[in-house]
Amino acid sequence: MKRNVELTFGTFFLEAAERRSSSDFLIFLDTRHTYGSMRVSAMRRAASFLASGIKPGEHVGLLMSNCPVYIECLLGLQFIGAIVVPINARYKAHELAYVLSNAEITTVVTHDLISEYANFGDLLLEAISTNDLCQVSEMVMFGRPRIGFIDEHTFDARADQISAQEILNILAGIKVSDTSMMMYTSGTTADPKGCPLHHGMLIPNGINMNRSRYFLTSTDRLWAPLPMFHMASILPMLCCIDAGAAFLSMIHFEPGLSLQIMEEEKVTIAFPCFPTVTAALISHVDFGRRDLSNIRRINNSAAPDVLKTFQAAFPQAIQTGAYGLTESGGVIAFNHPNELLSTRLTTCGKPMPGLEAKIIDPDTLQPRTTGEKGEILLRGYAIFKGYYKSPEKNKQSFYDGWFRTGDLGALTAGGQIEFHGRLKDMLKVGGENVAAIEIESLLSQHDAVKVAQVIGVPDKHLFEVACAYIECHKGQTVNEKDLILFCRGKIASFKIPRYVRKVHTWPMSSTKIQKYILREWFNGEVV
Repeated sequence: MKRNVELTFGTFFLEAAERRSSSDFLIFLDTRHTYGSMRVSAMRRAASFLASGIKPGEHVGLLMSNCPVYIECLLGLQFIGAIVVPINARYKAHELAYVLSNAEITTVVTHDLISEYANFGDLLLEAISTNDLCQVSEMVMFGRPRIGFIDEHTFDARADQISAQEILNILAGIKVSDTSMMMYTSGTTADPKGCPLHHGMLIPNGINMNRSRYFLTSTDRLWAPLPMFHMASILPMLCCIDAGAAFLSMIHFEPGLSLQIMEEEKVTIAFPCFPTVTAALISHVDFGRRDLSNIRRINNSAAPDVLKTFQAAFPQAIQTGAYGLTESGGVIAFNHPNELLSTRLTTCGKPMPGLEAKIIDPDTLQPRTTGEKGEILLRGYAIFKGYYKSPEKNKQSFYDGWFRTGDLGALTAGGQIEFHGRLKDMLKVGGENVAAIEIESLLSQHDAVKVAQVIGVPDKHLFEVACAYIECHKGQTVNEKDLILFCRGKIASFKIPRYVRKVHTWPMSSTKIQKYILREWFNGEVV
Protein backbone atom coordinates (compact mmCIF):
# COMPACT_ATOMS: atom_id res chain seq x y z
CA MET A 1 0.00 0.00 0.00
CA LYS A 2 2.99 2.34 0.31
CA ARG A 3 2.92 3.10 -3.40
CA ASN A 4 -0.79 4.03 -3.20
CA VAL A 5 -0.23 6.53 -0.39
CA GLU A 6 2.64 8.45 -1.94
CA LEU A 7 1.35 9.10 -5.46
CA THR A 8 -0.33 12.29 -6.59
CA PHE A 9 -2.44 12.39 -9.76
CA GLY A 10 0.46 13.80 -11.79
CA THR A 11 3.14 11.38 -10.60
CA PHE A 12 0.68 8.48 -10.96
CA PHE A 13 0.22 9.24 -14.66
CA LEU A 14 3.90 9.93 -15.33
CA GLU A 15 4.90 6.59 -13.81
CA ALA A 16 2.41 4.84 -16.11
CA ALA A 17 3.66 6.81 -19.12
CA GLU A 18 7.21 5.72 -18.36
CA ARG A 19 6.16 2.07 -18.25
CA ARG A 20 3.76 2.10 -21.21
CA SER A 21 4.94 4.93 -23.45
CA SER A 22 3.86 3.34 -26.73
CA SER A 23 0.59 1.81 -25.47
CA ASP A 24 -2.78 3.35 -26.30
CA PHE A 25 -4.06 5.55 -23.49
CA LEU A 26 -6.98 7.69 -24.74
CA ILE A 27 -9.10 6.73 -27.74
CA PHE A 28 -11.79 8.75 -29.51
CA LEU A 29 -13.39 7.86 -32.83
CA ASP A 30 -11.10 10.11 -34.88
CA THR A 31 -8.05 10.55 -32.65
CA ARG A 32 -6.00 8.80 -30.01
CA HIS A 33 -3.15 9.32 -27.58
CA THR A 34 -0.56 6.86 -26.43
CA TYR A 35 0.68 7.24 -22.86
CA GLY A 36 3.81 8.83 -24.31
CA SER A 37 2.05 11.33 -26.56
CA MET A 38 -0.32 12.31 -23.75
CA ARG A 39 2.67 12.97 -21.51
CA VAL A 40 4.12 15.36 -24.13
CA SER A 41 0.78 17.15 -24.68
CA ALA A 42 -0.05 17.41 -20.98
CA MET A 43 3.40 18.78 -20.16
CA ARG A 44 2.93 21.46 -22.80
CA ARG A 45 -0.48 22.38 -21.39
CA ALA A 46 1.13 22.58 -17.94
CA ALA A 47 3.75 24.97 -19.31
CA SER A 48 1.06 27.18 -20.87
CA PHE A 49 -0.89 27.33 -17.61
CA LEU A 50 2.26 28.09 -15.64
CA ALA A 51 3.26 30.84 -18.07
CA SER A 52 -0.27 32.25 -17.74
CA GLY A 53 0.35 32.79 -14.04
CA ILE A 54 -1.56 29.80 -12.64
CA LYS A 55 -0.15 28.90 -9.23
CA PRO A 56 -0.45 25.77 -7.07
CA GLY A 57 -3.81 25.74 -5.30
CA GLU A 58 -5.45 28.07 -7.82
CA HIS A 59 -8.87 27.02 -9.13
CA VAL A 60 -9.18 26.46 -12.90
CA GLY A 61 -12.50 25.55 -14.51
CA LEU A 62 -12.89 23.17 -17.45
CA LEU A 63 -16.14 23.76 -19.34
CA MET A 64 -15.88 21.30 -22.20
CA SER A 65 -17.47 18.24 -23.69
CA ASN A 66 -15.42 15.05 -23.67
CA CYS A 67 -12.36 15.45 -25.89
CA PRO A 68 -8.59 14.79 -25.79
CA VAL A 69 -7.88 18.44 -24.88
CA TYR A 70 -9.96 17.98 -21.73
CA ILE A 71 -7.61 15.27 -20.43
CA GLU A 72 -4.52 17.15 -21.66
CA CYS A 73 -5.57 20.17 -19.59
CA LEU A 74 -6.67 18.11 -16.59
CA LEU A 75 -3.32 16.33 -16.41
CA GLY A 76 -1.34 19.48 -17.15
CA LEU A 77 -3.01 21.23 -14.24
CA GLN A 78 -2.22 18.25 -11.99
CA PHE A 79 1.46 18.63 -12.86
CA ILE A 80 1.54 22.20 -11.50
CA GLY A 81 -0.65 21.69 -8.41
CA ALA A 82 -3.67 23.67 -9.63
CA ILE A 83 -7.13 22.56 -8.55
CA VAL A 84 -9.25 21.43 -11.48
CA VAL A 85 -12.94 22.29 -11.32
CA PRO A 86 -14.77 20.18 -13.92
CA ILE A 87 -17.91 22.14 -14.83
CA ASN A 88 -21.16 20.46 -15.80
CA ALA A 89 -21.62 21.09 -19.51
CA ARG A 90 -25.42 21.12 -19.08
CA TYR A 91 -25.45 24.13 -16.76
CA LYS A 92 -27.54 27.14 -17.67
CA ALA A 93 -26.10 30.63 -17.15
CA HIS A 94 -27.34 31.09 -13.57
CA GLU A 95 -25.99 27.67 -12.51
CA LEU A 96 -22.65 28.36 -14.15
CA ALA A 97 -22.45 31.78 -12.50
CA TYR A 98 -23.01 30.18 -9.11
CA VAL A 99 -20.21 27.64 -9.58
CA LEU A 100 -17.76 30.18 -11.00
CA SER A 101 -18.32 32.34 -7.94
CA ASN A 102 -18.59 29.63 -5.28
CA ALA A 103 -15.47 27.81 -6.52
CA GLU A 104 -13.50 31.06 -6.84
CA ILE A 105 -12.40 30.12 -10.34
CA THR A 106 -9.83 32.47 -11.87
CA THR A 107 -9.33 30.85 -15.28
CA VAL A 108 -11.77 28.92 -17.47
CA VAL A 109 -10.86 26.72 -20.42
CA THR A 110 -13.55 25.98 -22.98
CA HIS A 111 -14.04 25.18 -26.68
CA ASP A 112 -16.48 25.53 -29.55
CA LEU A 113 -16.41 21.83 -30.45
CA ILE A 114 -20.14 21.34 -29.93
CA SER A 115 -21.32 24.88 -30.66
CA GLU A 116 -24.30 23.51 -32.61
CA TYR A 117 -25.54 21.96 -29.35
CA ALA A 118 -24.12 24.29 -26.71
CA ASN A 119 -22.39 27.63 -27.16
CA PHE A 120 -20.02 27.71 -24.20
CA GLY A 121 -18.65 31.09 -25.20
CA ASP A 122 -22.04 32.78 -25.01
CA LEU A 123 -22.84 30.90 -21.83
CA LEU A 124 -19.67 32.05 -20.07
CA LEU A 125 -20.10 35.67 -21.08
CA GLU A 126 -23.71 35.66 -19.89
CA ALA A 127 -22.81 33.96 -16.59
CA ILE A 128 -20.00 36.38 -15.79
CA SER A 129 -22.10 39.42 -16.66
CA THR A 130 -24.81 38.38 -14.20
CA ASN A 131 -22.59 37.75 -11.17
CA ASP A 132 -20.40 40.50 -9.73
CA LEU A 133 -18.72 37.96 -7.41
CA CYS A 134 -17.09 36.01 -10.25
CA GLN A 135 -13.29 36.18 -10.04
CA VAL A 136 -12.59 34.92 -13.57
CA SER A 137 -9.73 36.93 -15.02
CA GLU A 138 -8.98 34.90 -18.14
CA MET A 139 -10.85 32.57 -20.47
CA VAL A 140 -9.17 30.29 -23.02
CA MET A 141 -11.08 29.22 -26.14
CA PHE A 142 -10.00 26.17 -28.15
CA GLY A 143 -11.33 26.34 -31.67
CA ARG A 144 -12.19 29.51 -33.54
CA PRO A 145 -10.84 32.77 -32.03
CA ARG A 146 -13.40 34.87 -30.20
CA ILE A 147 -13.32 38.33 -28.66
CA GLY A 148 -12.95 38.14 -24.89
CA PHE A 149 -11.07 34.83 -24.99
CA ILE A 150 -7.41 33.85 -25.34
CA ASP A 151 -7.19 31.80 -28.52
CA GLU A 152 -5.57 28.38 -28.46
CA HIS A 153 -2.53 29.40 -30.54
CA THR A 154 -1.67 32.25 -28.19
CA PHE A 155 -2.21 29.98 -25.19
CA ASP A 156 -0.07 27.21 -26.67
CA ALA A 157 2.76 29.60 -27.59
CA ARG A 158 3.11 30.59 -23.94
CA ALA A 159 4.48 27.10 -23.24
CA ASP A 160 7.78 28.06 -24.88
CA GLN A 161 8.57 30.25 -21.85
CA ILE A 162 8.64 27.30 -19.41
CA SER A 163 11.05 24.38 -19.15
CA ALA A 164 10.05 20.83 -18.28
CA GLN A 165 12.26 20.99 -15.21
CA GLU A 166 10.28 23.92 -13.81
CA ILE A 167 7.13 21.82 -14.05
CA LEU A 168 8.75 18.76 -12.47
CA ASN A 169 10.05 20.88 -9.60
CA ILE A 170 6.52 22.02 -8.81
CA LEU A 171 5.17 18.48 -9.19
CA ALA A 172 7.68 17.20 -6.65
CA GLY A 173 6.29 19.57 -4.03
CA ILE A 174 2.64 18.52 -4.32
CA LYS A 175 1.36 16.54 -1.32
CA VAL A 176 -1.16 13.69 -1.41
CA SER A 177 -3.26 15.67 1.08
CA ASP A 178 -3.55 18.56 -1.40
CA THR A 179 -6.77 18.98 -3.34
CA SER A 180 -6.56 17.57 -6.86
CA MET A 181 -9.95 18.62 -8.18
CA MET A 182 -13.26 19.93 -6.97
CA MET A 183 -16.33 18.21 -8.31
CA TYR A 184 -19.75 19.77 -7.90
CA THR A 185 -22.55 17.42 -6.95
CA SER A 186 -24.86 16.48 -9.73
CA GLY A 187 -27.61 18.98 -9.06
CA THR A 188 -30.47 17.01 -7.47
CA THR A 189 -30.93 20.12 -5.31
CA ALA A 190 -31.13 23.74 -6.38
CA ASP A 191 -27.49 24.69 -5.77
CA PRO A 192 -24.71 22.12 -6.29
CA LYS A 193 -22.16 21.59 -3.54
CA GLY A 194 -18.41 21.74 -4.07
CA CYS A 195 -16.60 18.52 -3.15
CA PRO A 196 -12.81 18.98 -2.87
CA LEU A 197 -11.14 15.66 -3.71
CA HIS A 198 -7.53 15.19 -2.65
CA HIS A 199 -4.88 13.06 -4.35
CA GLY A 200 -4.79 10.62 -1.43
CA MET A 201 -8.38 9.56 -2.03
CA LEU A 202 -8.47 9.53 -5.84
CA ILE A 203 -5.33 7.57 -6.67
CA PRO A 204 -5.79 4.73 -4.14
CA ASN A 205 -9.41 4.45 -5.30
CA GLY A 206 -8.35 4.01 -8.93
CA ILE A 207 -5.72 1.46 -7.91
CA ASN A 208 -8.22 -0.36 -5.68
CA MET A 209 -10.80 -0.48 -8.45
CA ASN A 210 -8.28 -2.22 -10.67
CA ARG A 211 -6.48 -4.52 -8.27
CA SER A 212 -9.36 -5.63 -6.06
CA ARG A 213 -12.34 -5.64 -8.46
CA TYR A 214 -11.55 -5.22 -12.18
CA PHE A 215 -8.14 -6.88 -12.65
CA LEU A 216 -7.28 -5.10 -15.90
CA THR A 217 -4.14 -5.77 -17.92
CA SER A 218 -2.39 -3.54 -20.42
CA THR A 219 -4.33 -5.24 -23.24
CA ASP A 220 -7.74 -4.19 -21.91
CA ARG A 221 -9.82 -1.48 -23.54
CA LEU A 222 -12.40 0.20 -21.32
CA TRP A 223 -15.28 2.17 -22.84
CA ALA A 224 -16.77 4.86 -20.58
CA PRO A 225 -19.08 7.31 -22.39
CA LEU A 226 -20.12 9.45 -19.44
CA PRO A 227 -19.06 13.09 -19.09
CA MET A 228 -15.53 13.80 -17.92
CA PHE A 229 -16.93 16.23 -15.38
CA HIS A 230 -18.27 13.16 -13.57
CA MET A 231 -16.44 10.57 -11.45
CA ALA A 232 -17.96 7.83 -13.62
CA SER A 233 -15.34 8.84 -16.19
CA ILE A 234 -12.47 9.93 -13.95
CA LEU A 235 -12.40 6.82 -11.72
CA PRO A 236 -12.33 4.23 -14.54
CA MET A 237 -9.65 6.32 -16.26
CA LEU A 238 -7.52 6.06 -13.10
CA CYS A 239 -8.17 2.33 -13.09
CA CYS A 240 -6.87 2.15 -16.68
CA ILE A 241 -3.78 4.18 -15.80
CA ASP A 242 -2.90 1.71 -13.05
CA ALA A 243 -3.04 -1.17 -15.52
CA GLY A 244 -1.61 0.66 -18.53
CA ALA A 245 -4.89 -0.08 -20.32
CA ALA A 246 -6.70 2.02 -22.93
CA PHE A 247 -9.56 4.37 -22.01
CA LEU A 248 -12.20 5.01 -24.69
CA SER A 249 -14.54 7.99 -24.62
CA MET A 250 -16.71 10.04 -26.95
CA ILE A 251 -17.76 13.67 -27.39
CA HIS A 252 -21.31 12.82 -26.40
CA PHE A 253 -23.13 9.52 -26.01
CA GLU A 254 -24.87 8.21 -29.10
CA PRO A 255 -25.91 4.53 -29.00
CA GLY A 256 -25.25 3.60 -32.64
CA LEU A 257 -21.82 5.22 -32.63
CA SER A 258 -21.06 3.60 -29.28
CA LEU A 259 -21.82 0.14 -30.64
CA GLN A 260 -19.60 0.87 -33.65
CA ILE A 261 -16.70 1.92 -31.41
CA MET A 262 -17.08 -1.08 -29.13
CA GLU A 263 -16.94 -3.44 -32.11
CA GLU A 264 -14.11 -1.73 -34.03
CA GLU A 265 -11.88 -1.20 -30.99
CA LYS A 266 -12.64 -4.64 -29.51
CA VAL A 267 -13.71 -3.19 -26.18
CA THR A 268 -13.28 -5.61 -23.28
CA ILE A 269 -14.82 -3.56 -20.45
CA ALA A 270 -18.04 -1.56 -20.88
CA PHE A 271 -18.79 1.08 -18.26
CA PRO A 272 -22.21 2.59 -19.13
CA CYS A 273 -23.17 2.78 -15.43
CA PHE A 274 -26.65 4.19 -15.78
CA PRO A 275 -29.84 2.49 -17.02
CA THR A 276 -30.67 5.25 -19.50
CA VAL A 277 -27.37 4.57 -21.32
CA THR A 278 -27.58 0.78 -21.33
CA ALA A 279 -31.26 0.78 -22.30
CA ALA A 280 -30.42 2.99 -25.30
CA LEU A 281 -27.69 0.54 -26.38
CA ILE A 282 -29.75 -2.63 -26.24
CA SER A 283 -32.82 -1.05 -27.84
CA HIS A 284 -30.81 0.30 -30.80
CA VAL A 285 -31.36 -1.36 -34.17
CA ASP A 286 -27.62 -2.14 -34.49
CA PHE A 287 -27.30 -3.91 -31.13
CA GLY A 288 -27.78 -7.40 -32.55
CA ARG A 289 -25.66 -6.65 -35.62
CA ARG A 290 -22.44 -5.64 -33.87
CA ASP A 291 -19.81 -8.08 -32.65
CA LEU A 292 -19.50 -7.34 -28.94
CA SER A 293 -18.05 -10.72 -28.03
CA ASN A 294 -14.86 -9.18 -26.61
CA ILE A 295 -16.78 -7.55 -23.76
CA ARG A 296 -16.09 -9.63 -20.66
CA ARG A 297 -17.26 -7.16 -18.01
CA ILE A 298 -20.00 -4.53 -17.87
CA ASN A 299 -20.88 -2.11 -15.08
CA ASN A 300 -24.48 -1.09 -14.42
CA SER A 301 -26.47 0.36 -11.55
CA ALA A 302 -30.24 -0.15 -11.61
CA ALA A 303 -33.11 -1.97 -9.96
CA PRO A 304 -32.70 -5.81 -9.85
CA ASP A 305 -35.27 -6.50 -12.56
CA VAL A 306 -33.62 -4.01 -14.88
CA LEU A 307 -30.18 -5.49 -14.16
CA LYS A 308 -31.52 -8.93 -15.03
CA THR A 309 -32.56 -7.61 -18.45
CA PHE A 310 -29.16 -5.99 -18.98
CA GLN A 311 -27.29 -9.16 -18.02
CA ALA A 312 -29.38 -11.18 -20.48
CA ALA A 313 -28.46 -8.72 -23.23
CA PHE A 314 -24.72 -9.30 -22.59
CA PRO A 315 -24.57 -13.06 -21.87
CA GLN A 316 -20.84 -13.25 -22.60
CA ALA A 317 -20.01 -10.65 -19.94
CA ILE A 318 -20.08 -10.56 -16.16
CA GLN A 319 -22.27 -7.69 -15.07
CA THR A 320 -21.32 -6.01 -11.82
CA GLY A 321 -22.71 -3.03 -9.97
CA ALA A 322 -21.29 -0.33 -7.75
CA TYR A 323 -22.15 1.93 -4.88
CA GLY A 324 -20.64 5.33 -4.32
CA LEU A 325 -20.96 9.06 -4.62
CA THR A 326 -18.77 12.03 -5.43
CA GLU A 327 -17.94 12.54 -1.77
CA SER A 328 -16.38 9.06 -1.64
CA GLY A 329 -14.12 9.41 -4.65
CA GLY A 330 -16.75 8.06 -7.02
CA VAL A 331 -17.22 4.50 -5.80
CA ILE A 332 -16.48 2.71 -2.52
CA ALA A 333 -17.93 -0.70 -3.45
CA PHE A 334 -17.97 -2.82 -6.60
CA ASN A 335 -19.27 -6.34 -6.96
CA HIS A 336 -16.48 -8.90 -7.28
CA PRO A 337 -16.76 -10.88 -10.54
CA ASN A 338 -16.75 -14.14 -8.56
CA GLU A 339 -19.96 -13.26 -6.74
CA LEU A 340 -23.09 -15.22 -7.63
CA LEU A 341 -25.42 -13.64 -10.18
CA SER A 342 -28.13 -13.31 -7.51
CA THR A 343 -25.71 -11.32 -5.35
CA ARG A 344 -24.67 -9.11 -8.26
CA LEU A 345 -28.31 -8.38 -9.11
CA THR A 346 -29.33 -7.37 -5.60
CA THR A 347 -26.21 -5.84 -4.03
CA CYS A 348 -23.39 -3.46 -4.90
CA GLY A 349 -20.64 -5.64 -3.45
CA LYS A 350 -18.41 -5.11 -0.44
CA PRO A 351 -16.49 -1.91 0.27
CA MET A 352 -13.02 -2.03 -1.27
CA PRO A 353 -9.99 -2.55 1.01
CA GLY A 354 -9.44 0.39 3.33
CA LEU A 355 -13.11 1.44 3.22
CA GLU A 356 -15.99 0.69 5.58
CA ALA A 357 -19.76 1.00 5.58
CA LYS A 358 -22.31 0.71 8.35
CA ILE A 359 -26.05 1.22 8.68
CA ILE A 360 -27.76 3.35 11.32
CA ASP A 361 -31.26 4.53 12.13
CA PRO A 362 -31.24 8.04 10.56
CA ASP A 363 -33.30 9.46 13.42
CA THR A 364 -31.86 7.80 16.54
CA LEU A 365 -28.36 7.20 15.05
CA GLN A 366 -28.42 3.72 16.58
CA PRO A 367 -26.79 0.85 14.62
CA ARG A 368 -28.97 -1.37 12.45
CA THR A 369 -28.43 -5.13 12.41
CA THR A 370 -27.67 -7.27 9.35
CA GLY A 371 -30.38 -6.93 6.74
CA GLU A 372 -32.09 -3.98 8.41
CA LYS A 373 -32.56 -0.86 6.33
CA GLY A 374 -31.21 2.48 7.45
CA GLU A 375 -28.87 5.27 6.43
CA ILE A 376 -25.54 4.24 4.88
CA LEU A 377 -22.48 5.69 6.64
CA LEU A 378 -18.96 5.52 5.16
CA ARG A 379 -15.43 5.74 6.52
CA GLY A 380 -11.94 5.32 5.07
CA TYR A 381 -9.26 6.84 2.85
CA ALA A 382 -11.65 7.72 -0.01
CA ILE A 383 -13.97 9.97 2.00
CA PHE A 384 -13.57 13.66 1.31
CA LYS A 385 -12.86 16.17 4.09
CA GLY A 386 -16.00 18.24 3.68
CA TYR A 387 -17.95 20.49 1.34
CA TYR A 388 -16.36 23.70 0.15
CA LYS A 389 -17.33 26.74 2.20
CA SER A 390 -20.22 24.85 3.87
CA PRO A 391 -19.52 24.56 7.63
CA GLU A 392 -23.17 23.99 8.55
CA LYS A 393 -23.64 21.32 5.90
CA ASN A 394 -20.44 19.61 7.08
CA LYS A 395 -21.73 19.50 10.67
CA GLN A 396 -24.81 17.66 9.40
CA SER A 397 -22.84 15.36 7.10
CA PHE A 398 -20.35 13.81 9.53
CA TYR A 399 -21.09 11.78 12.64
CA ASP A 400 -18.46 10.29 14.94
CA GLY A 401 -15.89 10.10 12.13
CA TRP A 402 -18.36 8.67 9.59
CA PHE A 403 -19.82 10.37 6.52
CA ARG A 404 -23.61 10.38 6.36
CA THR A 405 -24.56 9.63 2.76
CA GLY A 406 -28.28 10.31 2.97
CA ASP A 407 -28.76 6.98 1.17
CA LEU A 408 -31.05 4.17 2.30
CA GLY A 409 -29.46 0.74 2.41
CA ALA A 410 -28.64 -2.43 4.29
CA LEU A 411 -25.66 -4.76 4.77
CA THR A 412 -25.94 -8.46 3.99
CA ALA A 413 -24.44 -11.19 6.17
CA GLY A 414 -21.58 -11.28 3.67
CA GLY A 415 -20.90 -7.55 4.05
CA GLN A 416 -22.30 -6.48 0.67
CA ILE A 417 -24.13 -3.17 0.41
CA GLU A 418 -27.77 -3.19 -0.67
CA PHE A 419 -28.85 0.18 -2.04
CA HIS A 420 -32.53 1.04 -1.57
CA GLY A 421 -32.58 4.62 -2.84
CA ARG A 422 -32.16 8.06 -1.35
CA LEU A 423 -33.67 8.72 2.06
CA LYS A 424 -35.21 11.83 0.57
CA ASP A 425 -36.46 9.61 -2.29
CA MET A 426 -38.85 8.00 0.18
CA LEU A 427 -42.56 8.64 -0.15
CA LYS A 428 -44.80 8.97 2.90
CA VAL A 429 -48.11 7.46 1.77
CA GLY A 430 -50.73 7.56 4.51
CA GLY A 431 -48.04 7.24 7.14
CA GLU A 432 -46.30 4.35 5.34
CA ASN A 433 -42.72 4.73 4.08
CA VAL A 434 -42.43 3.72 0.43
CA ALA A 435 -39.15 3.55 -1.52
CA ALA A 436 -39.47 5.03 -5.00
CA ILE A 437 -37.01 2.46 -6.32
CA GLU A 438 -39.43 -0.37 -5.43
CA ILE A 439 -42.16 1.08 -7.63
CA GLU A 440 -39.68 1.95 -10.39
CA SER A 441 -38.43 -1.65 -10.44
CA LEU A 442 -41.96 -2.96 -10.91
CA LEU A 443 -42.84 -0.48 -13.64
CA SER A 444 -39.65 -1.39 -15.51
CA GLN A 445 -40.97 -4.94 -15.88
CA HIS A 446 -43.74 -3.72 -18.20
CA ASP A 447 -42.84 -4.53 -21.80
CA ALA A 448 -43.50 -0.99 -23.02
CA VAL A 449 -41.55 0.83 -20.30
CA LYS A 450 -37.97 1.78 -21.04
CA VAL A 451 -37.29 4.04 -18.02
CA ALA A 452 -39.47 4.77 -14.98
CA GLN A 453 -39.00 7.41 -12.30
CA VAL A 454 -41.32 7.87 -9.33
CA ILE A 455 -41.88 10.97 -7.21
CA GLY A 456 -44.19 11.78 -4.33
CA VAL A 457 -46.90 14.35 -4.97
CA PRO A 458 -49.32 15.95 -2.49
CA ASP A 459 -52.61 14.26 -1.60
CA LYS A 460 -55.39 15.58 0.66
CA HIS A 461 -56.08 12.27 2.38
CA LEU A 462 -52.80 10.33 2.27
CA PHE A 463 -50.38 13.29 2.56
CA GLU A 464 -48.44 11.95 -0.43
CA VAL A 465 -49.02 9.49 -3.29
CA ALA A 466 -46.86 8.15 -6.10
CA CYS A 467 -46.62 9.73 -9.52
CA ALA A 468 -44.76 7.75 -12.19
CA TYR A 469 -42.95 9.41 -15.09
CA ILE A 470 -42.20 6.88 -17.81
CA GLU A 471 -40.37 6.74 -21.11
CA CYS A 472 -41.61 4.05 -23.48
CA HIS A 473 -39.57 1.94 -25.85
CA LYS A 474 -39.56 3.21 -29.42
CA GLY A 475 -42.74 2.17 -31.20
CA GLN A 476 -44.51 1.17 -27.98
CA THR A 477 -46.88 2.91 -25.63
CA VAL A 478 -49.04 2.25 -22.59
CA ASN A 479 -51.83 4.36 -21.16
CA GLU A 480 -52.20 5.43 -17.55
CA LYS A 481 -55.08 3.07 -16.75
CA ASP A 482 -53.33 -0.02 -18.14
CA LEU A 483 -50.08 0.71 -16.29
CA ILE A 484 -51.92 1.13 -13.00
CA LEU A 485 -53.77 -2.17 -13.66
CA PHE A 486 -50.39 -3.80 -14.33
CA CYS A 487 -49.28 -2.89 -10.80
CA ARG A 488 -52.32 -4.28 -9.04
CA GLY A 489 -51.69 -7.45 -7.13
CA LYS A 490 -47.94 -7.04 -7.46
CA ILE A 491 -47.36 -4.40 -4.77
CA ALA A 492 -49.46 -3.04 -1.92
CA SER A 493 -52.29 -0.87 -3.17
CA PHE A 494 -51.01 2.25 -1.41
CA LYS A 495 -47.75 1.98 -3.39
CA ILE A 496 -49.43 1.92 -6.80
CA PRO A 497 -48.98 5.21 -8.70
CA ARG A 498 -52.05 7.43 -8.69
CA TYR A 499 -50.71 9.37 -11.65
CA VAL A 500 -48.72 8.41 -14.75
CA ARG A 501 -47.01 10.91 -17.01
CA LYS A 502 -45.09 10.16 -20.21
CA VAL A 503 -41.67 11.65 -20.95
CA HIS A 504 -39.69 11.86 -24.18
CA THR A 505 -36.73 13.83 -22.84
CA TRP A 506 -35.63 13.60 -19.21
CA PRO A 507 -34.36 16.57 -17.18
CA MET A 508 -30.77 15.49 -16.56
CA SER A 509 -27.87 16.64 -14.43
CA SER A 510 -24.57 15.05 -15.46
CA THR A 511 -25.87 11.50 -15.28
CA LYS A 512 -28.92 11.55 -13.06
CA ILE A 513 -32.56 12.35 -13.68
CA GLN A 514 -33.45 15.45 -11.67
CA LYS A 515 -36.51 14.49 -9.69
CA TYR A 516 -37.02 17.95 -8.29
CA ILE A 517 -37.75 19.11 -11.85
CA LEU A 518 -40.25 16.26 -12.27
CA ARG A 519 -41.99 17.63 -9.16
CA GLU A 520 -41.99 21.09 -10.74
CA TRP A 521 -43.49 19.57 -13.89
CA PHE A 522 -46.23 17.93 -11.90
CA ASN A 523 -47.04 21.07 -9.96
CA GLY A 524 -47.30 23.04 -13.18
CA GLU A 525 -48.34 20.07 -15.34
CA VAL A 526 -45.57 20.95 -17.81
CA VAL A 527 -44.18 17.86 -19.53
